[in-house]
Amino acid sequence: MAKRPKRHAQHEEHMDESWLIPYADLLTLLLALFIVLFASSEMDAKKFDQMVRSFNVALNGGVGVLEQPSPIPLDPNLLQQSIHKGAQEERQKTEEERKLEEAVRKETEDLKKLQTQLEGYIQQNKLQDKLQTKLTDEGLLITILDNALFDSGSAVLKPEARKLASEMAAMLVPHPKKVTVTGHTDNVPIHRPEFPSNWDLSAKRSVNFLKVLLENKNLDPTKFSATGMGEYHPVAPNTTAEGRAKNRRVEVAILRDLATPPKNSVNP
Repeated sequence: MAKRPKRHAQHEEHMDESWLIPYADLLTLLLALFIVLFASSEMDAKKFDQMVRSFNVALNGGVGVLEQPSPIPLDPNLLQQSIHKGAQEERQKTEEERKLEEAVRKETEDLKKLQTQLEGYIQQNKLQDKLQTKLTDEGLLITILDNALFDSGSAVLKPEARKLASEMAAMLVPHPKKVTVTGHTDNVPIHRPEFPSNWDLSAKRSVNFLKVLLENKNLDPTKFSATGMGEYHPVAPNTTAEGRAKNRRVEVAILRDLATPPKNSVNP
């Protein structure tokens, strides 16, 4: 029996392809690098675009919410007019402030002159212990103790008090300002038919003093008012006789017409 010839295994010869693995990895890494670089460049472009839009808004007036920026060149004449208008308004404001400050200063000087007149009258008549003047932010305040004006428990002005009111009225004529007359008492209760309470006594005293002031026909009654405060606005404790005497008073306030001046601009 004839022997069969041996069949040799046929092997296909293949090239070594192991290099493809690192090559593919390298390509993958390169692709990832390019993607990152591309993304970074896109982000910078967006930031740049946002910056351009911001400058357009600031320099050219911007655009509507749903519109794209459309830079509009500024008109030099319009810009110059705007600058000139702003400067003019600033000058006008400064000028108005200067005029107001000057008016307040002049009003303060007028009140100081009136205060000097009153102080002269007080010294001449030796009333230093009964009358006081004080220049405040609200105006000139004149405080008169009740014993210089009235007898105890009375609202009838003494003869010397009528003279004081007449002299004061003459001094007020050159100063046509609002004037308030306010009566005050201590906290000792009063029970008289004509004065059931300290309210009644303080109000009647202020009205009676006001009436004598307005006997001067050169004063405008529409600028005057009288108020009774009773015992409720003391300037000293009511626990001593001295304190109660200070609380029994009539205050005449010559009020400012203009705004309150800055602090420390008025000397008391």
